[in-house]
Amino acid sequence: MTSVSASSDHSRRRARSARRAVGSATAVALTCLLAASLSPVTRADAAPAEPTTRTATTTPGGAAPRAAAAPEAEICDIHCDARDPGTAAGDRVPVSATVHGRTIKLHVSDPDVMGWGSIDGGQAGDEVWLDRSFDGGRTWASGSRLGVTTVPTGSTAWRTQMYNVDDWNNLGVGALRACGKAGDRPEIACTGWARNDRNAGSRSTEAATALMMLWDRNTGLFETNGWWTGANALTAVIDNARISGMGSYRYVIAQTYDKNVDAREGQFRNEYLDDTGWWGLAWIAAYDLTGDSRYLNTARADADHMRAYWTDKCGGGVQWNTGIAYKNAITNELYIQLNAALHNRIPGDTTYLQRAQQGWDWFRASGMINSGDLINDGLNDSCANNGQPTWTYNQGVVLGALAELHRATGDASLLSTARTLADASTSSTYLNPGGVLREVNEGDDCNSDGASFKGAYVRGLGKLNAALGDRPYSGYLDRQADTAYADDRDSLGMYGPHWNGPRVPVTAGHGCQHGALDLFNAAQAS
Repeated sequence: MTSVSASSDHSRRRARSARRAVGSATAVALTCLLAASLSPVTRADAAPAEPTTRTATTTPGGAAPRAAAAPEAEICDIHCDARDPGTAAGDRVPVSATVHGRTIKLHVSDPDVMGWGSIDGGQAGDEVWLDRSFDGGRTWASGSRLGVTTVPTGSTAWRTQMYNVDDWNNLGVGALRACGKAGDRPEIACTGWARNDRNAGSRSTEAATALMMLWDRNTGLFETNGWWTGANALTAVIDNARISGMGSYRYVIAQTYDKNVDAREGQFRNEYLDDTGWWGLAWIAAYDLTGDSRYLNTARADADHMRAYWTDKCGGGVQWNTGIAYKNAITNELYIQLNAALHNRIPGDTTYLQRAQQGWDWFRASGMINSGDLINDGLNDSCANNGQPTWTYNQGVVLGALAELHRATGDASLLSTARTLADASTSSTYLNPGGVLREVNEGDDCNSDGASFKGAYVRGLGKLNAALGDRPYSGYLDRQADTAYADDRDSLGMYGPHWNGPRVPVTAGHGCQHGALDLFNAAQAS
């Protein structure tokens, strides 16, 4: 582990004894001019998910794919593509850009779920067009140069026709931007990406919609196909459906399950026992929302798989990996929560309750909770606290575990202990510089393991907060949410790694977005 950067992705974790860290800072070049943020307005409770992945090649100017891109098929929603903007039921301009004295604007008609581009302050021969993306602005090859048009002789301004934002019939969650150029100059300017207000009536539903842009319906996983992070992203979407009441993305549950239930070792089990725990909790959330027993059965299979690797080393505990005897915090926190959750959902159970209680008794005495009531990564070969970083997710998952175990037992001391731990993490200036949560060694990427940690923290804190009558952490959660919304959000409702800024353009990864959604879910529930 370095002192500056995060751990590698899942595929590189085998080379480490403890994988947990935050990703290395990545330099990102801006290819477009960004502008004002979108202000969401409540609309219909419905929206799609991402279609087949598209690719794009950009020009040296960085704005538009080459002309070789395949033409975009006509999309119909309330109306079909290429509609006259004169018929628009609304006109909102969420983003704009300038180039050589020209102003390029993206116009959105929220009632029509469509948008168009305009160019002003120019001359004959200037061009304006739209780009349309179905993966959060990552690519737009076949959605490039929609409605491209030139300013006619005698005019200084012009506009494209209207195009749909979403591909409703193919479950595509879309975004638009307007691009343009002076007719006698090569430079291109594009606005930031934005969309209509469908499924963006609150901070949480806007974040959920942006996250669903990163869901790949071919694989049933989220962008970059991260395995355990995908379980967290799915959990965030499910939680949002429950907390916000917006059920538009419920389809992602069954599709993710059906496409991946036979992957790896089946039933979402694999050699990393913490990965198995994350998936088990995702299917608990799915069961709670849908009542479908197959999700509960899979959660049981995941818990049983973890139990098979409870060993006597260090007096107990589940090891991190089927082939690595390392005892760490996150695996055992997940084990406690998953088993307690199963007990709370299986009438007459005693087995899972006994496992959860045994897991907590061992964890509490293990030494991983340090003298400052923060939790280090794990135990060394001598079964003592290894002093490795106090990653945020280690501070949060235990809170959800204790809340679930309290629900199972009614033991008030569990909530008292959880409160002590939560007080330590929420007040830690090490974890909250300036009062805002920041991951240890937080990098500028959203594609590392560490990019998901803060989301897991606030999810656990939110579960504890909901279990406490006085809701002591609502103010903390609101402060995090307000800061992230003000300082870490772009015009599309996408979030970067730093909740307190600066905003970092994200080129890959879903960890930051699901973390923001977890935050807004927790704040809304509080």
